[in-house]
Amino acid sequence: MKHPAELALHQYMEDAVKGNSTMSDATIKQVATDISDALKRQFGGGNKRGDFKLRMSNIGRPTCQLWYEKNKPEVALPFPTTFVMNMMLGDIVEAVFKGLLKEAGVKYEDTDKVDLDCGDTTVSGSYDLILDGAVDDIKSASDWSYRNKFESYDSLASGDGFGYIAQLAGYAKAANKKAGGWWVVNKSNGAFKYVPATGLDLDAEVNKIKDTVKVVEENKFEKCFQPVPEKFRGKETGNKVLNDGCRFCSYRFDCWPLLKELPAVKSQAKNPPTVAYVELKEEYING
Repeated sequence: MKHPAELALHQYMEDAVKGNSTMSDATIKQVATDISDALKRQFGGGNKRGDFKLRMSNIGRPTCQLWYEKNKPEVALPFPTTFVMNMMLGDIVEAVFKGLLKEAGVKYEDTDKVDLDCGDTTVSGSYDLILDGAVDDIKSASDWSYRNKFESYDSLASGDGFGYIAQLAGYAKAANKKAGGWWVVNKSNGAFKYVPATGLDLDAEVNKIKDTVKVVEENKFEKCFQPVPEKFRGKETGNKVLNDGCRFCSYRFDCWPLLKELPAVKSQAKNPPTVAYVELKEEYING
C-alpha cells in the first residue's frame, strides 16, 4: 500500500504532465536557496574531505572502515572526479523533491540538526524531513539500487554497507521521533517511491550505534569481513574473493595487500566481469 504522500505526489506529477500544475514563488525560492547552499557546500571549499568525525552519515558503516578513516585516511583510493558531481546531484534531488511534496499539499517539518548522546561522544547530523511524526530520509539511487537494494526494508537490511538504517535510526532517536522510511528517486529515469522502515527496531539500532562508538573510541583494528570462495557455474574454483562488505571500500587494497582486481579467470565471456581476488591459485597468476 502506497504512502498517502506518495499518492499525492503522483497526482501532482500527473497534473504537471498535463500542464495543469502550479508552483508558488515561495517554493521556487526555497528550492533555489537549498540548491545554492548545496553548491557552496560542495564546491565552495573550506571543508576538507576526509577529516574524521563520527556522524549520522557514517555511523552505520563497518567499524574496520571507520578505523581506516580515523587512522590511515592517506591510503584511501582517491575520489573520482565524478564524486562531487554525484553528491551535488543528490542535493538537487532532495531540494526539488521537497519542493514537489510541498506543492502536492504534503505538510512536513523541514531539515534540522540533531545530536545523539553516546557517552563521551556525540554523533550529529541533519535529518531530511519529518512527516506524520516520523523521520524520513531522501535518497537518490542508481537503477540497480532502486530496483534491488531499495526493493524493501528487508532487502536494504540484507546489504546495508553505507549504513542507511543506522543513519535513519540515529536521526529518529536524536529527534525523539519514530523512524519513518526512505523516499527514493531513481536517477536514471525519475521514478520515485517510499520504502517504509517496517521491521526497524529503534532501540536495537541505537545500541548498535553505541557499540560502534565504543569500538571507534577503543581504536583497535579488526577486519569485519572474511574472503569467500569464488564459484563458477555453482562449483568452487579454489580462489577466494572479497566479501561483498568490502567491495566498495576505499581502503580495500591496504587492508588486503594481495588483492587483485582482474577479469573473472574462469569466464569465457567476451567482456568478463571484474572480480576482486584475495587468493588466486598458481595456475591463474601468470595465465
